[in-house]
Amino acid sequence: MKKRVKLTFPKRSVHMPITYRLAKDFNVAANIIRAQVAPNQVGKLVVELSGDIDQLNDAIDWLEVQGIKVSLASREILIDEDVCVHCGLCTGVCPTTALSLDPQSFQLTFNRSRCILCEQCIPTCPVQAISTNL
Repeated sequence: MKKRVKLTFPKRSVHMPITYRLAKDFNVAANIIRAQVAPNQVGKLVVELSGDIDQLNDAIDWLEVQGIKVSLASREILIDEDVCVHCGLCTGVCPTTALSLDPQSFQLTFNRSRCILCEQCIPTCPVQAISTNL
């Protein structure tokens, strides 16, 4: 089973080897989607956790005991097809090529599974066709 979660941890926990502990202690794989971690600051990670449902739940319980706030990462990039003019500017800033122009039709395509929610595309869109659901 997979769960995409947002982890917010206090300054004192930034040094903890979170992904190592999840793998070693709970047999849970953590694919880091987005990270904002710096010394002496609140840390934020968006991770996709995968493993057995019971192990996932145990791992999430452990994270919460460590003072790490866990919430489901339900945010996603939305593209308003009625507003998009398929200019392709967003494709130039997308680090994962989740946004691309179809070479035949020159229409914008969005591969949601490649998106890491970096949100670089949002301010780049000249017609404001890109947003998030939160």
